[in-house]
Amino acid sequence: MKKFLSLLLSFTLVLSLTACSSTGGSPESSEESSDAELSEMESSDTEMTGTESAASSETEILDGESANTQSRRVLVAYFSWAENAVLEEDVDAVASPSVISPGNVQQLAGWVQEVTGGDLFSIQVTEPYPSDWDACLSRANEERGADARPQLVQNVEDMDQYDTIFLGYPNWWYGVPMALLSFLEQNDLSGKQVYLFCSHGTGGLANSVEIITEAAPDAIISDNIFDCYEEDAPSSQEAMTSSH
Repeated sequence: MKKFLSLLLSFTLVLSLTACSSTGGSPESSEESSDAELSEMESSDTEMTGTESAASSETEILDGESANTQSRRVLVAYFSWAENAVLEEDVDAVASPSVISPGNVQQLAGWVQEVTGGDLFSIQVTEPYPSDWDACLSRANEERGADARPQLVQNVEDMDQYDTIFLGYPNWWYGVPMALLSFLEQNDLSGKQVYLFCSHGTGGLANSVEIITEAAPDAIISDNIFDCYEEDAPSSQEAMTSSH
């Protein structure tokens, strides 16, 4: 978890430095002297040195990995039950709190987006799941048994523009919702850095990481994974985004 937090903080620093370096501007030379041209050259050299230093800092991402942050684009893609269910009037909000928007994974994704500045993409199926948890689990189990690939409402328009993917999901049946596999098979993540975050019950991550790795064999899936118990998800913002 520590490294995942450091990653989020690194993105904050990167975005800040990128914003500063992109404001640009000509060197200031307000001093009056007969050697004005030399002063301007020295000021320019100093600015170049500062820019080079900032650029060097920007390229330090997670354990010394380097990337061109000027062109780095981040996508925060996630599957949340709350955005994939038709909420019935008699739904038990106490027994099924994660179906009430914002859902557990939806909240986690929002916090990642706030820190990284990435684009949010909600993975949604064309046939919503029941808002009753037992009925939802029953359908999810049927899909798992049939190795189904639920149809998605929409897809990412231009995956090529993204270098880094944060992928969020709940643990369903000791794995992932089958819709997540639909997403992974419809989007080529080859060569992209992928960071996972998961909300789960007592099963923890279970086999989800292995399933995702198999579905996206050419993606660079980080070992830095954020996971939390579903009941702790609504109060996990500080744990997820702060190093303290």
